[in-house]
Amino acid sequence: MIAELLVALLLLASGATALVAALGLWRLPDFFMRMHAPAVCYTLGSWSVALASVIHFTAGSGRLSLHVWLVIVILSITAPVTTVLLSRAGLFRARRAGEAVPHPLVAQNDSGERTPTV
Repeated sequence: MIAELLVALLLLASGATALVAALGLWRLPDFFMRMHAPAVCYTLGSWSVALASVIHFTAGSGRLSLHVWLVIVILSITAPVTTVLLSRAGLFRARRAGEAVPHPLVAQNDSGERTPTV
């Protein structure tokens, strides 16, 4: 009974984070701000679903069941990479459109020349 209640609470928490992410997509004004809400909420929501799955399968089988953690490890690696790639694509597109966005970072090489980084 306690395990079922804990699983239900974790799944409700995941649903609440999905709602917050959807509200962020709806209310925030531009692409870069809209990217932030789902990226942050995605992490909390996916971890709470994974923990709920571990508790559910552990309570059902009577032994510790950690096979669900493989999914969350893969998600934890791919989600930030996807977010960075989307933000770089959005920044490139905004620069090409002539919008006022931050300039590229500039690095110095060994000879002291300043070269833009990609």
